[in-house]
This record gives sequence, C-alpha cells and structure tokens, in this order.
Amino acid sequence: MVTAEFRKLLGLPAALVAIAISVLGTLGFAALSAISMRAALKRGDTARFTDQTTAGAGLDLLPVGAVGAIVLGVVIISSEYTSNRDDAGGGRQISTTLTSTPRRSALLAAKVTVVTVTTGALAAFTVPGAIMVSHTLLGEYGHPLGDLVDRIGWRAVGSVVYLVLTALLACAVTVLTRSGVIPLALLIANASLVSVSLLLTRVTGLARYLPDVAGAQMVSANYPAEDMLGPIAGRLVMAAWTVVMLVVATVVFARRDA
Repeated sequence: MVTAEFRKLLGLPAALVAIAISVLGTLGFAALSAISMRAALKRGDTARFTDQTTAGAGLDLLPVGAVGAIVLGVVIISSEYTSNRDDAGGGRQISTTLTSTPRRSALLAAKVTVVTVTTGALAAFTVPGAIMVSHTLLGEYGHPLGDLVDRIGWRAVGSVVYLVLTALLACAVTVLTRSGVIPLALLIANASLVSVSLLLTRVTGLARYLPDVAGAQMVSANYPAEDMLGPIAGRLVMAAWTVVMLVVATVVFARRDA
C-alpha cells in the first residue's frame, strides 16, 4: 500500500509542483534574502534587523516550505475525490482505491506514512540547504557551521518537525472535507499571507495553543506576540493537535460512505 501511494503521489502534477516549491522556492528565496541582507549590512542599514539576526538567516523562509508541505498533505487525499474526465468514465479514484484496498484505516495509514516520509525528506534537505545558501552568500557576515549548530541547531530540527506536522494536519483536514479547495485556500493563506492565528494571539491568550502558533515556537526566536509557549511545549501541543486530527479523520474515513 505504501509503495502504491508513493507512486500515486509522485504521479500527481500538483505534488511535483509542491516539491519544486519546497526545494527551488525555499533555496531561491533564501539566496535573494541573503543577498539583500548582505547589501543592507554593507550600507550600515541595521534598522530592518530588529527582529532578525544573521545567525537565523534561512529559517525565515519557513512559510515557503510550509506551502509545499500543505499542498502535499492535501493532494494525496483530494486527488482521490476529484472526478475524472468524461472520456475516462467521470468516476473518482476513491472507488478504485477502496475496491483494491478495502481496509480503510490501513489505507489512510499508508497515505500518512507517505506524507511523513516525503515531507520529512524534503524538509531535511531544504532547511539546512537554505541555511547554508544564506550564510555562504552573506560572506563575511555569515557564521561558520560550528557556530550555527550552537546558535540555531534546535531551531533547524524544529523547522523539519514543523513542516512534517503541517503536512499531516493538512492531510487530516482534507479527509474531513473531501475537497482540496477549502484546505488549500485556508491553510496556505494562513501560513503565507494573513495569519488569522497570529491576529487571534492579540485578542486572546488561548490562541497560543493553536497548532500553527504553538508549532512556530520550535522555529521562531522572536515570535511577534507575547506570552508564547516554549519550544518543547509548542512541539508537544502541535503534535497533540496532529494526533487528535488524524484519529478523528481515521474514524470519519472508516465510517462514512465513499
């Protein structure tokens, strides 16, 4: 089942676009950001660095990687419910999938495994890649590898965990909606454009327990809100959200009609 789901995912154009966004987008924006930062430092323009440091260069591109992770988590489910063209029968892939693999919980577990491995592999490449590209292009303003490990080692690992959990949450939400439109629109907008979760932190302290806000504490050293959870607590809260959402998604997927 896992092998079949890998083949299905990598055969989806949207998944290939997501992988390209994760790799080329993250590394490309990291390079542009580092070049801009280096030019500003040479001019002595340090006003822009009130919430940013040279040591953290590359980690601020997490929203780009999050977009790719969300797309992967969504399309592995939404592709099953997309209607085929009329000349292909007009049916949906989910009917064939459930006919060949009727054990629904095992099927969803296979999809979750594929999302976890794929997103984890991409994040394990792009996160350190973005950091190395950034500090190479920063030149004399960059930091040596040993210094980076001491300063941001835990944040780099937290970035990988954050991206994997983000993809799994997107997967769970898509199981519940059986459509890719709503999860893609809401999750991508929240991750990259206007963060509703961040706005809520300015209204109520309970917003710090939202999965994306809590998970961001694994990465951000200067989150733009007060009284946030610590990195470990944030990781546990986001992981708990992910587990609960996946359990709910599994129960719903197993009980309702295709």
